[in-house]
Amino acid sequence: MLNFKNIALRRGVRVLFANSTFTIHKGQNVGFTGANGAGKSSLFALVKNELHLDEGNFSMPPNLEIAHVAQETPAVASSAIDYVIDGDQELRRLQEQLKLAEAADNGLKQAELHAAIDIIGGYTAQARASRLMNGLGFSADQEHNAVSSFSGGWRMRLNLAQALMCRSDVLLLDEPTNHLDLDAVIWLQDWLCIYPGTLMLISHDRDFLDTITDHIVHIEQNKAEIYTGNYSAFEKMRAEKLAQQQSAYQKQQREIAHIQSFVDRFKAQATKARQAQSRIKALERMELIAMAHVDSPFDFSFAKPEKMPNPLLSLDKVDIGYGSSCVIKRAGISISPGDRIGLLGPNGAGKSSLIKVLAGDMLPLSGKRQEADALKIGYFAQHQLEQLQLDESPLWHLQKLDKQATEKDLRSFLGGFDFQGDKVLDAVKPFSGGEKARLVLALLVYQNPNLLLLDEPTNHLDLEMRHALSVALQDYQGAIVVVSHDRHLLRSVTDQLLLVAGGKVQPFDGDLDDYRLWLTEQKRVDDKTATETAPVVSRKDQRKLDADRRQKHKPLFDALKKAEIAVEKYHNEQRQLEHQLADPDIYAESEKVRLKQLLEKKVQVDKALDEAETAWMEAEEKIESAE
Repeated sequence: MLNFKNIALRRGVRVLFANSTFTIHKGQNVGFTGANGAGKSSLFALVKNELHLDEGNFSMPPNLEIAHVAQETPAVASSAIDYVIDGDQELRRLQEQLKLAEAADNGLKQAELHAAIDIIGGYTAQARASRLMNGLGFSADQEHNAVSSFSGGWRMRLNLAQALMCRSDVLLLDEPTNHLDLDAVIWLQDWLCIYPGTLMLISHDRDFLDTITDHIVHIEQNKAEIYTGNYSAFEKMRAEKLAQQQSAYQKQQREIAHIQSFVDRFKAQATKARQAQSRIKALERMELIAMAHVDSPFDFSFAKPEKMPNPLLSLDKVDIGYGSSCVIKRAGISISPGDRIGLLGPNGAGKSSLIKVLAGDMLPLSGKRQEADALKIGYFAQHQLEQLQLDESPLWHLQKLDKQATEKDLRSFLGGFDFQGDKVLDAVKPFSGGEKARLVLALLVYQNPNLLLLDEPTNHLDLEMRHALSVALQDYQGAIVVVSHDRHLLRSVTDQLLLVAGGKVQPFDGDLDDYRLWLTEQKRVDDKTATETAPVVSRKDQRKLDADRRQKHKPLFDALKKAEIAVEKYHNEQRQLEHQLADPDIYAESEKVRLKQLLEKKVQVDKALDEAETAWMEAEEKIESAE
């Protein structure tokens, strides 16, 4: 149980939150929400004992094992799977002790340590680590690659796997989905749903929070408050507090109209029936959602594109890849005004490469890319955050796009992306990832494109900005192609799904729930194929494996033998003592001292015999399990 009583935290002179009281009980899954900079990560630092309260009291039970995701990964030469296993610190400690016992040729200590390792599942650690890595997108071949060989995003996945590897009492996850694709997000969601400890989760992914959490701690207006239920339940409770505001009603009606227009257009078309039904379900909740976001600092929209040629862009029999490696073959896509396409597919299947070819940032290996004369692409990708001029301001970036615009108009436009006051004049360099992403989106919106190509546009964006982006995209009249692990965004803004898998791009007949089933079936097929293609072990190799297994279990047999010797020894001592205590002479007044000694000795031997018999039975069980 984690108790926060009247707590206050400050960053310099700024109060993050104060007078906040809530309790997190064992086994609860708690989501933390609030604007970027509200204090969510600082609250986690408090739990990790990296920050101290300015006011109030925080307490938790002693000796809790707290796991969190490291923010940096050392460029070490050790293999990725060993790095992940390092997350189980107790296992590593026992393994070090075992090495010392082996060096000292201490068989009994070795047996004890082998038993302790077995109790904590140490002999299945490699298999557990492998499953974690596979779920997060690593191939079997990558498990033994050096940590230093991975890029920054993949090292963050290794850090996440290392945190999950820890058999923790409390797990702290701060935006764990930022570096994941949709497949890995779905896998992580399922893993966290059965996590037995207490989960504290910071996330701006609405579907992720909805599925996992049973409580929400929301930080706003310098106060942290806990709500019972998942994120949708929180939105409902918060909306009820705001329901009387007229501005909430107006905003709600506008957003309902966006979704209703989609339902009206497609509910009669058989090919769009699944998506329409999904939108109808969203519409049922939209009234409450809209009100819950009434005080959002974001307010922007896309202007109607000046020209809308048809088609805007097409690919004909295009091969996509790098060098001699082809990941997509003979892709054919035609994008027309009003198309709203979501790209699905496993990690590495080529979704981002397809977006790059559509954007013209990457040439196809073969085939034809044809674009309309009036095509105007708005392309968002993570690398574009790095192309901002760090010493310049948001206002400077907009002025570079439109030298004729007045400063007043540009400030008003930036205000819709929550760049207020002097913030529009600040250098970009110290901006957070979320602020940089908002600026790139602002530049994209300002250019009024007729085709939006969005590759993970919600990374680093908080829930309010994601909601505002979703609303703006629903009203956008141009065409959209989007890759995102944010399922709420995909449901809200796309009406056509393409599956990029197996070297092909083809329509996906279904919705995101069907895609999850497709992933499960694909994993089953892959596992079956791997089993069927596993090498057959020869008799000679099998004998060697058996010998290795016997050698590996030797400490267990040694422990069993020692336990048997101890049991026999204490049984003999017990029989001797019982024989002496059966002699009537021992109870004479003159033998009082000796009787006391015999009784004390009997208690000691009985206890020792119990312990030896327990050790004997445990050793037998370990051998049976190991065999």
